[in-house]
Amino acid sequence: MALYFAGIDIGSLAIKVCVVDGDGNIAAYHIAKTEAKLSESGKRAYLDCLRKAGLDEGDVLFRVATGYGRNLASQHFADEKVTEITCHATGAKKIFDSVRTVIDIGGQDSKVIGLSGEGKVVRFTMNDKCAAGTGKFLEVMAERLGVSLNEMSEMHFRSRKKITITSVCTVFAESEVISLLAQGEEAEDIVAGLHESIAKRIYGLVKQVGIVEDVVMTGGVAKNRGVVSAIEQELGVRVLVPEEPQVVGAYGAALIARDKFKKFKK
Repeated sequence: MALYFAGIDIGSLAIKVCVVDGDGNIAAYHIAKTEAKLSESGKRAYLDCLRKAGLDEGDVLFRVATGYGRNLASQHFADEKVTEITCHATGAKKIFDSVRTVIDIGGQDSKVIGLSGEGKVVRFTMNDKCAAGTGKFLEVMAERLGVSLNEMSEMHFRSRKKITITSVCTVFAESEVISLLAQGEEAEDIVAGLHESIAKRIYGLVKQVGIVEDVVMTGGVAKNRGVVSAIEQELGVRVLVPEEPQVVGAYGAALIARDKFKKFKK
């Protein structure tokens, strides 16, 4: 009988589910939009992931929930809950064994995590008081500029003029973008300025933790090559990005589920 384990990362904007086998190999993963009823949308995303893997609920031996909605998930369909700090560290370490610093930018918060050589969390800091410099920040700015998030990523590299966005607050930064457009500034230059403002915010978090290479970036914002490039410029280091950075937390949760089950069985 094959053994399978699941990690469910319920974020403020997206739900990520990952199923692994007994060796930690990914059987399937699924990303869905977070809806108002967290437990229901989380369970639905979980079942959709199982279908992708060709599995039934009975095939999964242990489930770990993480993220913004982990408490509700653990009450309804997950076996245990673990903080996203631990899950992102675990997932990043499995993908890049050399990782010592994890930068995670999610829908509404940002984290910087320092790891030991063995992959243990030794220090971390996070910004969870406002959406500045997060996925939501980029969504709002993309809507104001009339472009998609994917387009923003490419526009960054077409910028020819340095523009500084002075505000880190989403509301004030949006007003700043409106003023810049009214002044005739190019959208590409504004996008690059927005990405640079995110990088400066991350630098502020990194300073609190300290930076040790290798640096790995996780979370949905890591799909934006412009943001990754801006962070590399700001920090002066290369930033490694997993093939699917948005599911690293769910992957870490699934690996933890596997390890917890093995401990229980001893």
